[in-house]
Amino acid sequence: MPSYPTPSHARTGPRRRSLLTGAAGATGAVLLSGCSDASSTDEDERPSAAARLRARAALDSGELLGHYDAILAAHPSLAGRLDPLRAEVKRHKAVFAEGSAPPSPSASTGSASPSASPSRKPAVPKDEKDAVRELAKAERELAKRRGSELLDAPAELARLLASVAAAGAAHAYLLTEGDK
Repeated sequence: MPSYPTPSHARTGPRRRSLLTGAAGATGAVLLSGCSDASSTDEDERPSAAARLRARAALDSGELLGHYDAILAAHPSLAGRLDPLRAEVKRHKAVFAEGSAPPSPSASTGSASPSASPSRKPAVPKDEKDAVRELAKAERELAKRRGSELLDAPAELARLLASVAAAGAAHAYLLTEGDK
């Protein structure tokens, strides 16, 4: 038996210890939800970075498509050779544009090259062979850039970039092999 007197009636309501435990638990839950909000913003940033990468890839494909168009306008006799490759580049542009976000002015000014403006028409050499070589060079450079960009891309976008980079390398090969 205890050496002190015990109350004869049972206490009703919460005890002080249970109130303190409940308050500590609620505070912990608030702190943990604050942590989870910080991680969700990181997850939100990744898709937006992927959307910006897709938008950039769509712009690059659009620029390459413009290059094809300029060469075909200057040298219509190349249509049989260039039309299938141009159609592929057009499909690449459409696929990249599907999930892309419009490029923000701050993002496009920092990463875009001056040649990336779609309104600028590329200069087309007068000689057909030189024009095709220039197109092959543009395909090769874009394939190389996409190959390096896929390292930082999410898995699905990385696979798409790899596939389109391989197609661009094949286009460059086909364009240069036709000269031989």
